[in-house]
Amino acid sequence: MGLVRFPYLLSKTPRKPNIPTFCIRLFATHSQKSIKHQIFNLNSLPGHKTSFGFPPTFHYIIYRSIHEDITPKKLSFEPYEKSPAEAKLEENAAKICTLLSSRSDSEVDKVLQCVSIEVSPSLVVEVLKRLSNAGVIAMSFFKWAEKQKGFKYNTESYNALIEALGKIKQFKLIWNLVNDMKSRKLLNKDTFALISRRYARARKVEEAIEAFERMEEFGFKLETSDFNRMIDTLSKSRNVEKANKVFDKMKKRRFIPDIKSYTILLEGWGKERNLLRLDEVYREMKDEGFEPDVVTYGILISAYCKAKKYDRAIELFHEMEAKNCKPSPHVFCTLINGLGSEKRLSEALQFFERSNNSGFAPEAPTYNSLVGAYCCSMRIDDAFRVIDEMRENSVGPNSRTYDIILHHLIKARRTKDAYLVFQKMSSEPDCKPTVSTYEIIVRMFCNEEQVDIAIQVWAEMKAKGVLPGMHMFSDLINSLCYENKLDDACKYFQEMLDAGIRPPAKMFSNLKQALLDEGKKDVALNLARKIDKLRKIPLLDRGQ
Repeated sequence: MGLVRFPYLLSKTPRKPNIPTFCIRLFATHSQKSIKHQIFNLNSLPGHKTSFGFPPTFHYIIYRSIHEDITPKKLSFEPYEKSPAEAKLEENAAKICTLLSSRSDSEVDKVLQCVSIEVSPSLVVEVLKRLSNAGVIAMSFFKWAEKQKGFKYNTESYNALIEALGKIKQFKLIWNLVNDMKSRKLLNKDTFALISRRYARARKVEEAIEAFERMEEFGFKLETSDFNRMIDTLSKSRNVEKANKVFDKMKKRRFIPDIKSYTILLEGWGKERNLLRLDEVYREMKDEGFEPDVVTYGILISAYCKAKKYDRAIELFHEMEAKNCKPSPHVFCTLINGLGSEKRLSEALQFFERSNNSGFAPEAPTYNSLVGAYCCSMRIDDAFRVIDEMRENSVGPNSRTYDIILHHLIKARRTKDAYLVFQKMSSEPDCKPTVSTYEIIVRMFCNEEQVDIAIQVWAEMKAKGVLPGMHMFSDLINSLCYENKLDDACKYFQEMLDAGIRPPAKMFSNLKQALLDEGKKDVALNLARKIDKLRKIPLLDRGQ
């Protein structure tokens, strides 16, 4: 068909879209010495084998906010139960998103006019958050909600809308919303941080800096915490070099750096695995009279783990203990992850035990790091034992727990096993798949040339009110092109445009070439015009 084989496709497994239902045993409840099996029904793939295999390469890092409270806490292990009001709110939000997910933005009023759901500020926020990958639909929903009884403007709903619009680069409209918020006295500094982050993610670095500085134009006074937030935004958007330059330019002239200013830069250079620049910032921090605290040590340990210098990371751990600096759960997670990824499992287990004995209540991230460590050593039985312990301590599992296992299974080419785990996850209360989980599974089936099953999973996702993002659309459309299912490819491409998502150039190039190879030049030109229109014509602002 003339379309070059996509490099990400892993195999040529024959497609078998008919999936029979059968029983399969998975490890569910067991002790360290014995494993009890629990039977549950799943829609699975044919020819399943119950053995599991995992590669040692996947490395999960748990990120936490800088300078969080690391005081040991004794928490109640009573499971959290949603109130009837919370459950109803989520149900209504999911219902609205399910209705909107299969319609264009122009049909929002028509679709929702018969919905017998009372609009409240909390419902509007919840729906907008769920529509964060569909900015056009989010804007249309907001305009519809404004006209409903019970609607009230608030900062949280505006910020959720700005986040969705930022993902599709509708910055002109965003600033119109900011003016709206100002007139209603709903602006806060978080709004500008959101806008700056979206600019930075769009590689508009100068605009990201300007967004922070415009706070003064709207009546806010810039403080050290705001400058820290700005360099943190740049750093986390892979612009740490620029963040460091801004820091050097503005320090002591526009703001006085504190220890957090330095830890932000340390974290940025650590993520870039640039230990030379990390050491330079660390020396400057100490020269300015700042002694490393638990957050600083945590960032340094994480940096050396990322650079696979685990012995140096352990040295830093001992150094902080010698200085009576109590390690935080994040420090333990980092070491468990790093050592586990290198198959230094016994050492990872030692740090897990030290974490348990340090006075901190059990936490899901710490358990998740242990799950990953076991998976790296191909000890799936023990990974499920950890999940049982999480349940006993009422700290999980959560969707991230299963995502870790799914990543390992897929890297080991255990497609059928991964699908079984995904199905079990879907049936487990309080552990529903997230958009990232669906993305993992859809990509897996696309890579295995089982696009029919990928579409089934996609439909299941949409039925639950979960909306796909750009990467998920790209995976599916590329696979449909490869299998020469161009009508379906164009259908999902149109759905992508309806959500306001700009298609990646590589993906559209694949689709266009596939259409041209099939003699569908007019279709290709029509799609090109639609993309051009999306790029050049912003959404109508709310006042028009």
